[in-house]
Amino acid sequence: ENETVKPGYYSLLLDKYNIKVELTASERVGFHKYTFPSSDNAHIIIDLKEGNSDIPTETFLKIVDNMTLVGYRFSNGWSENQRIFFALELSRPFDTFDVFNDTLPVKGDSITGVALKGVFNFSASAGEEVLLKVGISPLSSENALQNIKAEIPHWDFSKACSDAKTKWNNELGKIEINADSSGCVTFYTALYHTMIAPSLYNDYNGQYLGADKKVYEGKDFQNYTTFSLWDTYRAANPLFTITQTERVSDFIQSMLQLYLQEGKLPEWHLMGHDNRVMIGYNAVPIIVDAYLKDIRDYDTHLAYEAVIKTALRDDRGLSFLKELEFIPFDKESESVAKALEYAVYDWGIAQLAKDFGNTDDYNAFRKRASYYKNYFNPESDFFMGKLSNGNWRPDFDPIGSSHRNDEFCEGNAWQYLWLVPQDVEGLVELLGGKENFEAKLDSLFNIKEELKEGASVDISGLIGMYAHGNEPGHHIPYLYTYIGAQWKTAQRVREIMEKLYSDKPDGLCGNEDCGQMSAWYVFSAMGFYPVNPMNGAYVFGSPKLNACNIKLHNGKTFTMIAHNNSPQNIYIQKAKLNGKDYDKVFITHKELLQGGKLEFWMGNEPSLSFGSSENALPKSIMY
Repeated sequence: ENETVKPGYYSLLLDKYNIKVELTASERVGFHKYTFPSSDNAHIIIDLKEGNSDIPTETFLKIVDNMTLVGYRFSNGWSENQRIFFALELSRPFDTFDVFNDTLPVKGDSITGVALKGVFNFSASAGEEVLLKVGISPLSSENALQNIKAEIPHWDFSKACSDAKTKWNNELGKIEINADSSGCVTFYTALYHTMIAPSLYNDYNGQYLGADKKVYEGKDFQNYTTFSLWDTYRAANPLFTITQTERVSDFIQSMLQLYLQEGKLPEWHLMGHDNRVMIGYNAVPIIVDAYLKDIRDYDTHLAYEAVIKTALRDDRGLSFLKELEFIPFDKESESVAKALEYAVYDWGIAQLAKDFGNTDDYNAFRKRASYYKNYFNPESDFFMGKLSNGNWRPDFDPIGSSHRNDEFCEGNAWQYLWLVPQDVEGLVELLGGKENFEAKLDSLFNIKEELKEGASVDISGLIGMYAHGNEPGHHIPYLYTYIGAQWKTAQRVREIMEKLYSDKPDGLCGNEDCGQMSAWYVFSAMGFYPVNPMNGAYVFGSPKLNACNIKLHNGKTFTMIAHNNSPQNIYIQKAKLNGKDYDKVFITHKELLQGGKLEFWMGNEPSLSFGSSENALPKSIMY
C-alpha cells in the first residue's frame, strides 16, 4: 500500500525510516526526490558494488563540489567489460561525504576502487525534499553531465514527471482498446513491456561507444543496445514495425554498425559486447522483415551484405551445414535447434535475395531453408539428432531434455517439432498430411505435463508439452489455422491468455525476455499473430479485446472490433474487412497499413466452416 507504479513514475514509502522516495526519468537522466522526516543524520547512499550477478571490476568517485559528484562503474556479468559513466547533481549542498571500498573507509576527493560506496550526509528538516539528478553515459562523466543539462536542466520534479507521462501516453496511446479494467491493465502492461528494449546506447550529442571500443558520432541515427534477438524476432520486432516504425530503422542501423565493427550481425548484444548466449544469426529475420515491409531508412546494400556474410560464417555448426547439409549431433551441441533456426532465417534470406534480383543467392538459401527435413525421423515422428555417419542418435526420448547439452536449446523434441514457421505445408507433409498433423498437434497440448531430471528450467508455462514460457513455441497454437481448424487455434490461444497472463504480480508464466512474452499477448489480444515473422501475414486467433484502434505511422487507423465477445464466446463465426465479407483467416501487413476496419463476430460454439476452405488458409509465401 506504500508503493505507486506508473509509466514514468515510481514512489515508495520506506516506512522503517519514514522517507518517501519518488523517481522519474528522461531518456538518459534519472530524477530522484527524497522527502525526509526531521533528522540531523540523513543519508543518501551511492552504491557502485551491488548489481545482481553483475560484478564490478573498477569503480570511481570524484567530488566536483558540494552539490556535484561524477564517477564510473566498470563490470563483468551478463555482458563482459561493461562501462557506465555518470554525473550526479544535488539540489542542496551535502554536509559531509564518506566513501567506502566495500566496507573499508577511504579518504580523498577522487577515489578508485573495486566496489566503492559513497554516502551523502546532511541534516534535514521535517518534510524537506532533497532532489537528485543522475545522468548516465557510455563514454564519459562529462557527457553524462551534458545529458542532464540537455534533458532535465531544471529542478521541477513535477514537470519531469509530466514530461515522462506525456511520452509514455504517446507511445501506449498508439493502440487504444476496449476491455474491462483487468484486461486494460494486462494489455497495457504488456505493451509497456515491449518498449523496455532495445535501449538507447548513446549520449544526447549522438556519441556512442562501439563494440571495438572506439567513439562514434552517430549523428544521423539513435544507437541502441540490449538486442535479445533470439527471443524478440518472433513477435516483438514484427510488432515494432507497427507500433515503433520510426525506430525500426535505428535498430537496424545499430545492428549494421555492429556488423562493421565485428564482422557479423549481433546475436545478444549488450553495452558494446555480444555475449552470444543464444543460438542463431537472429538479426537476419528482423532485417528481412523490415526491408520487405518497405522500412528502409538505412544502407540496404550494406544490410544485404551483412545478412549474407553472417549466414555464410563457419562457426556454430554452419561449416557442417555447408559440407553435410546437416549439423551432426556428435559434433555440435544444440544441433537440431540451430539447424531449425537457420532454416527459418535462410528462408528469409532467399526472399531478400529475390527482391534484390540475386538468383544465385535465392536458389542457394532456398535450398538451405529446406535442410530442416534432414532431421525428421519418420519412425519416431520427431526431429532428432543425427550422427556424423548419418545414423540417428541413440537413446532418444522426446520428453527428455538436458539443458543446453543435447540437440535442442531450452526445450525438447515435442517443442521443437513445430519450429518450421516458414514452411508449414512442408511440415504437414512430413507428418503425413493434415489429419495426422492435427492429431499430433492435439497430442502436444494433451500429453501429460512431465519434465524429467535435467530438463531446462526454461521449459515453463506448460499446457501438456506446449511450453508457453519459452519463445520457440509461441507460434504453435496458430498452426491449426493452416490446416483449416481455426477454431482450435481460437480455443488454445484464448486458453493461454486466460491461464498464463493476468494483472497480478505473477502475471507472466516465463522470462519476459525483453518483451517477447508480452508481444505475444499484445498481438493475440488483438486477434492475430505473425506465425512467420517475415512473410507479412498475421494469422487469426481469438481476440480478447472487444475492440482496438491501432494508430499507424502513416496517419491512418486500423480498427478491430469483436462483436459479442466474452469469456465464453471465443470462436470466430465470421469476419468482415471494411464492411465486406472476409473469408480468409489472416490479414496482411499491407492491408493493415491501409487502415480500415476488421470485424469479428464471436460465438460460444466453433464455426467449422470459418477458415476451412483452401483459399482462406494462410500460406508459407510472401504477402
